[in-house]
Amino acid sequence: DKATDPSMPEENWECIQRFCERVNADAEGPLFALRLLAHKIQSPQEGEALHALTVLETCVNNCGDRFHSEMAKFRFLNELIKVLSPKYYGIWSSEKVKSRVTEVIFSWTVWFPQEVKIQDAYQMLKKQGIVKEDPKLPEDKILPPPSPRPQNSIFDTDEEKSKLLARLLKSRHPEDLQAANRLIQSVLREEQEKSAQASRRASAVSEVSEHVRHMEELLQSYHRQELSPGHQETLQALAQRCERLRPLLFRLASEAVADEEALAEILQANDQLSQALGQYRQLVASQ
Repeated sequence: DKATDPSMPEENWECIQRFCERVNADAEGPLFALRLLAHKIQSPQEGEALHALTVLETCVNNCGDRFHSEMAKFRFLNELIKVLSPKYYGIWSSEKVKSRVTEVIFSWTVWFPQEVKIQDAYQMLKKQGIVKEDPKLPEDKILPPPSPRPQNSIFDTDEEKSKLLARLLKSRHPEDLQAANRLIQSVLREEQEKSAQASRRASAVSEVSEHVRHMEELLQSYHRQELSPGHQETLQALAQRCERLRPLLFRLASEAVADEEALAEILQANDQLSQALGQYRQLVASQ
């Protein structure tokens, strides 16, 4: 009650830390804590709900795997969803509270990708139109620690950042926790950029493979003089699209210089593209 007191204009960090200590000390602490927090997050008083969300996120930072396991169950996720759903409390929950709940669930999809129920809950909110786009997390957002993390996380490869984050998260000073949040936020942006690069690379390589396969089929028909005028136009359009893909592959290669496996995949796609365009020029363009 003290940690979520709506009459307090700012977070009571001493009470929040003591709450986390009680959660860690009790064998059933995570279960009871999440029941209490769900009730507070659903409060009609905006201040109480927002304080409860801060307590929740601080627990995620400080209460370890037992807490993470309990919060990732539908039993608790459904309580968060009720705050957003117009069928339950969404009709009177404030926009600020709903926005914060959305940010919390979205941040968990990033840091706990192996928790299928969290992913499913968030995707369900998007399918139902309750969440229309992924939120942009603010700089001072309290995020869960990146553990357990996806393989090849930046924290796995940057030992200095990993040690700094561990030190900041152990601190009880609010300014250190805020610094930890900023560090996590910056790493999150780097992780998201890595993910975006991988997505762009996979999309480009897949498109090259599909276009090359289609071009080879049409070129064989052209060589046998069995290609209709309509299909000749398709072949010409494919060749033009393949030409436009080459600069994209060069750009992706420059992004993947430090990743040998990714670079090899791009170079292989470029070789396929060059061979197909070479055949096209030899058979069609020369005529």
